[in-house]
Amino acid sequence: MNEEIGFTTALLAWYHTHRRILPWREHPDPYRVWIAEIMLQQTRIETVIPYFERFIDRLPTVADLAAVDAEVLYKLWEGLGYYRRAANVKQAAQLICDRHEGQVPAEIPTLLALPGIGTYTAGAIASIAFQHREIAVDGNVKRVIARVFGITGPIDAIPTSKTIARLVRDGQPASRPGDYTQALMELGAIVCLPSGKPRCDDCPLLDRCVARKQNAIAAIPAKTAKRPRKIERRTVFILHADGRYFICKRPHTGLLADLWEFYNIEGFLEPEPAETHLRSLFGSVGTPKALTERMHVFTHLEWHMRGYLVDLSDPQPRITGTFVTLDELASGYPLPGAFQSFLEEIHQDVLNKDQLQLKATKK
Repeated sequence: MNEEIGFTTALLAWYHTHRRILPWREHPDPYRVWIAEIMLQQTRIETVIPYFERFIDRLPTVADLAAVDAEVLYKLWEGLGYYRRAANVKQAAQLICDRHEGQVPAEIPTLLALPGIGTYTAGAIASIAFQHREIAVDGNVKRVIARVFGITGPIDAIPTSKTIARLVRDGQPASRPGDYTQALMELGAIVCLPSGKPRCDDCPLLDRCVARKQNAIAAIPAKTAKRPRKIERRTVFILHADGRYFICKRPHTGLLADLWEFYNIEGFLEPEPAETHLRSLFGSVGTPKALTERMHVFTHLEWHMRGYLVDLSDPQPRITGTFVTLDELASGYPLPGAFQSFLEEIHQDVLNKDQLQLKATKK
């Protein structure tokens, strides 16, 4: 037990001096901690900060989140990815208002009953926001503990996870449990880095790190081989008519549910078949202009995208959708990152057309 106490004392002393100033960390009320932890899932802190600040400014309370229109919520989340998280926080907020008088609950079983909250997030909320002695073990924490204690088993294997959780729990102090939780995360995030590039000389646990002593930093933690992602080829059509662009809404379930997209189909089409396909859906169309091919990575899927910019002269859509200006698209329609990647070329096309029109006017 003395080893764990020494481990904890050194860790907390380091955290007090070296922790980063983060908006949810400086004001760790339960709502802010919850939203931050959901946003931080599979997303870097640097990316999350501006999203978090906009989100809290627009939706400062659980009640605000519960009542917000889905399109506004998705627009706030636009570009952050993993949109199911946004749907879950709204549903959870509604349940919190209905069952818990609008207050984020403190107990683990109650937290786990809310959509989108798993063991890690529940432990983070309970320890950071409520100062309960509950643990939160993410990838950073696993890496720190595995290296410090020389744990060589595959990091995601159940026996390894149980061993790490026990060691984290053994080291958790009765006082400052929230700081302890954040200190382990912080150490993994800024010092005990992955990919064999840790900053060991800055680590408060250097003298007790088994992986360092055994020159095994690069080998620990051991990882389970990941399955290769499925590759899906898609043809994306940027359909333009009189300064407006055609978008349609994705289904209520599945990937990117309820978000807006440029019309697209599975598979790659060459320009001539693409034109024929569009003519069957929209009537008269111009010659498709090829855009830069793109790739977008989801957790278990890659979209390889071939894009075409196409002018429509008198569109008569035979599919459900709407035409919007670029300003309307930017302000009111949540567009996933996979399709946002085409916006730069669209704006450049608009600029080129404006310049041509200006030259023609001067003549």
